[in-house]
Amino acid sequence: MSEHDASAAGLNARQTDDDRQPAGKAGVSEQTLLEQMGGVSGLAYSAVPIVVFVVVSSFTSMMPAIWASIGVAVGIAIFRLVRKEPLQPAISGVLGVAVCSFIAYRSGETKGFFLLGIWTSLIYGGVFLVSVAARWPLVGVVWSTLNGLGMGWRKQRRAMRAYDIATLSWAAVFAAKYVVQQWLYDNDQTGWLAFARIAMGYPLTGIALVVTVWAIRRAKKVAEEAAVAGA
Repeated sequence: MSEHDASAAGLNARQTDDDRQPAGKAGVSEQTLLEQMGGVSGLAYSAVPIVVFVVVSSFTSMMPAIWASIGVAVGIAIFRLVRKEPLQPAISGVLGVAVCSFIAYRSGETKGFFLLGIWTSLIYGGVFLVSVAARWPLVGVVWSTLNGLGMGWRKQRRAMRAYDIATLSWAAVFAAKYVVQQWLYDNDQTGWLAFARIAMGYPLTGIALVVTVWAIRRAKKVAEEAAVAGA
């Protein structure tokens, strides 16, 4: 058996084990993707400090808004820890708000709070796009690394195409966020920046997740077919 067939067979075996799990554990792939982003609650919690910052800054000034948003982020992190929810999203939330607040403070403008998100959208979009051009689509690389599946799928044209599509969908999401939010930033639309940050986050991320789940299932199916053909 070649290395390619062995990799495909290993993926097939992993899928077979998953199929033997109880019905309550179905859809593990979809749940894992969402959990890595902090779950549905994590997505909701991430919006609260942003809303607090904009509301407080509109009634007072930037410094009270900064401390209010940081305080809310810390409060949410403590709440999540008490509930024994994953630690990483809680810490990331506090650090993210702290960095955004620092940038706003250094820039002297409330709209600076959103610069980090704008910059990261540009960087992430570029990384996803470059990974496709380099023939190492990031969705496939990350998923396979996290689950110890190996990179045998890179030799399977249909699996490769599926991961290319999923990776390009994420690149499109980040590109859309960058273009819209950069335009709002340049036009000093702080309130609309907050709205765009939240409104574009949920729908666009959901679409990219759907495409990602499809790509993962497609790659598994291709690996199963290769394993059967090799046998």
